[in-house]
Amino acid sequence: MTGTIVILLIVVVVIGGGMLAIFSLTRGRGGLLDREKFQSAWLKIENNLDKKNMATYRFAMISADALLDEALRDSGVKGETMGERLKNAKTKFAKIDQVWTVHKLRNKIAHEPDAKIPSLFLKKALSTYKNALKELGAI
Repeated sequence: MTGTIVILLIVVVVIGGGMLAIFSLTRGRGGLLDREKFQSAWLKIENNLDKKNMATYRFAMISADALLDEALRDSGVKGETMGERLKNAKTKFAKIDQVWTVHKLRNKIAHEPDAKIPSLFLKKALSTYKNALKELGAI
């Protein structure tokens, strides 16, 4: 009787360990996002904005784009670049065209430091990033 219980216990442990290993190996990076981490990062972006200094908005755009990219990666969206991840995430956003527009605006800011971009565009773009992060469940 004791031998049967020991064998049964060993079988349960082996099967349980195997199931845990399979689960760990197949779940990948996708899944629930660390909302606290993303909310904290977003608040830092917002708190560093200075209405009198448009350079802070330009920096916020670059930071917001990087944060969205990180959220896409952490949620398991495939792609080597942010552009590829956006293509693969088109069903995750109600207004994917707006997300593409702000990403392109971010690229313009990053590659053309002297580009004149109206402050209203920058403010609306940050709002779009915030909405995209909400749609992903990051904030």
